[in-house]
Amino acid sequence: MLRRVVPLLIAFVAVHVVVGWLGYQQPNEPMGDVYLVYEPWSRCALFGGIDVSSCTRSVAWEWPGITEKWIYPQLAFLPMTFAWAFAWAVGYTPAWAITVSLFNLVAFVILVGGGRSRGRVLAAWFWLAAILLIGPVGLYRIDGITVPFAILGGIWMLRRPFVASVLLSVAVWMKVWPAAILAAGLVAIRRRLALVWGAVAVSVLTIIPVVSLGGAPYVFGFVGDQTSRGIQMEAPVGGLYMFLAAFYVPGSEVYYDGDVLTFQVTGPGAEPLIAAMTPIMLLTMVGVAIVGVHKLRHGATFVSLFPPLSLALVTAFIALNKVGSPQYYVWLFAPVVVGLMIDRRRWYAFAGMTLVIAGLTQWMYPLLYDGLMATHPNPFPVTVLEVRNVLALVLLVWAVVRVVRVPTGRVRPPAGLREIVTGRRPVPARATVRR
Repeated sequence: MLRRVVPLLIAFVAVHVVVGWLGYQQPNEPMGDVYLVYEPWSRCALFGGIDVSSCTRSVAWEWPGITEKWIYPQLAFLPMTFAWAFAWAVGYTPAWAITVSLFNLVAFVILVGGGRSRGRVLAAWFWLAAILLIGPVGLYRIDGITVPFAILGGIWMLRRPFVASVLLSVAVWMKVWPAAILAAGLVAIRRRLALVWGAVAVSVLTIIPVVSLGGAPYVFGFVGDQTSRGIQMEAPVGGLYMFLAAFYVPGSEVYYDGDVLTFQVTGPGAEPLIAAMTPIMLLTMVGVAIVGVHKLRHGATFVSLFPPLSLALVTAFIALNKVGSPQYYVWLFAPVVVGLMIDRRRWYAFAGMTLVIAGLTQWMYPLLYDGLMATHPNPFPVTVLEVRNVLALVLLVWAVVRVVRVPTGRVRPPAGLREIVTGRRPVPARATVRR
């Protein structure tokens, strides 16, 4: 099926070259995190004694997450340091783009396979279109690295659950969001212990080196850092405040938080809302997961349950989060790719809405971002931003409805706790034969 594979590979190269090039052409530093944050962090960890001027403090060696609190889990350093393998030849920022592209290529080739599956080919075209539409923010952020891990984890969830769990767990220790897909897997598949052991293995192999290097106080520092943040101006929950700030309502404004390097929004009643949003997000995700468990207990199949459950949990992680960076929307790509691969006809609409959300995200950031960063932002970019946010909420509701409507009675439900945990069906007792 070379006639399907070759155009896909050519398109893959073209899309990544174009998106990489756009990062240098568009306003508002879409590559800023790479050369302002990732490069100094990794430089200090690898070469602290060589270029102290790039470190954040006047010490010879720093390693965020080990010598100090960090906003990311510790394995985020792996791609940041891996990029130095190419940085000597092209500079760190292009090296980062190469790194993300290589990770994408591995997942892309495995997804396409021999080009025989129409669902896989369609999913591959969707992924390329999504990368192009969301633009440089999907390439020049740590989130872009986690997407291929999440896609492979979804592809292998049923047949190779331990491998899927290892990949997803590595991604979780880079950026927490793939935990939503791992949670969907724990609900939807029968071989749950394989997922548990994979997650335990990766976590132990991550935590032990961090602790041995003196980073015990900071192992889970990223959790507290995220939960203590204010309302990021791009988050859906901040929509009302953004309009209030745009129309100069007293007490509502956009401001820059130098500690977390992002713009946030405030207004009347913001503090209680900040405190409530993380519990609301977590309770919603737990509720969706409980619906998934109910469906499994009543005979839902993996094919019908796992893709919409993954999308619902991931979308809840985005749409109900008080942190709403533009790159978060690349998270949608993984569950939609898996959904198209498994059941493309039921996922056309989800894919179409995701592409619209991706396009609006690039329009908002970086193209209209100047109009959002003011204390009182321009109403037009605020409107574009909030249309995108409303679509994210609609996608969440739609995905939850799809989970609720998953058909049941298709397979034999688990018989007891042992089968739920291990996936092994009880062996029927042999009948006693009288002689």
